[in-house]
Amino acid sequence: MSADNSCPDVSVPLRNLLNFVQCIRDRVKDGESNESSGGFNLQNFWDTLNQAVKATSQEATKLSLAFSKPPLPSPQDGERFAESIQKSVLALSTVYYWLPKSQGITMRRMVRDATVEVLEGIVQLIDIILSTPLQSLSQEQLTSTGGVWSACDQFVHLPKDNQAAVLELLASYNGVVKDAISEMEQAQAESHDPFSDVLEEEDLDSRGNQDTYWSEADRQLMAPCQGLMKASAACLKKLSAAIKANGKVDSPEHIAQLDDLADITKEISPSVDDLALSLYPPMDYSGVELNACKLASILKKILDITRASHVCLEGDLNWVQFLDGAVDHNLQKVKALAQGSS
Repeated sequence: MSADNSCPDVSVPLRNLLNFVQCIRDRVKDGESNESSGGFNLQNFWDTLNQAVKATSQEATKLSLAFSKPPLPSPQDGERFAESIQKSVLALSTVYYWLPKSQGITMRRMVRDATVEVLEGIVQLIDIILSTPLQSLSQEQLTSTGGVWSACDQFVHLPKDNQAAVLELLASYNGVVKDAISEMEQAQAESHDPFSDVLEEEDLDSRGNQDTYWSEADRQLMAPCQGLMKASAACLKKLSAAIKANGKVDSPEHIAQLDDLADITKEISPSVDDLALSLYPPMDYSGVELNACKLASILKKILDITRASHVCLEGDLNWVQFLDGAVDHNLQKVKALAQGSS
């Protein structure tokens, strides 16, 4: 007869542990840092955090192995495992709280999300141990243990200061924007009827509905819209280069300026997506114009914030000015064509 991990003597410390880790996870999600009044050492923080992560991974492994095959741990052993996990989880969350906002909100969010992912993994592991009959190491338990390892392993790849954190974000935004541009170009190149592949053959034969493909006027309007999308990609690329070359994390003011750039640039990719979606037939010209104005406004704001920040040196003013002019030029063309054709 197989033992069951829901056995009362063994499950009590595990259930208490589950509640404890869930509480810690929720606090990390919503909690504020203990703002440092001075003397914070970033290198020491990372060294200590990596030690705490390693200890948490090891304790999770011990717990999983202990419940991977009969016999069940004794109640006393179960209590000891629970206490060890509690200590490692508490240490991990405590070290996270050391990181003050003044070191960069962008980096801090990444550390928070990575910490929450580890805690989520441990919650899932404990839950699976509690709900799985103890016959052998289940696939779910194996997968869950691997999930904790994976979550812990990602800490070594986290950006180690706010400059690196902002650069990582901008790279991800640029990837999304490039994908949107590429999809739109591909849709144009493949066919005058971008929806032909989703319609039945008889519908294609009988259909004379121009609402499902681009007219010549549509294509004329698309050109400056794509110009705005390409200006978005160029803006992210140029700004990333300026941050990489000139970005500093030597003062709270410089770090805050990097955060401001990260916050405003996150609006680019959803706005590019909105504009791209509005370009598919049937085109609503007023909707296209509205989305183009929104994207142009965001780009102008980014260029203004860039111009006023420490990452923009005298040599960078040329590209800022060029992109500013490109945004204005394309937006004026969008307005003229949208209003002239509506």
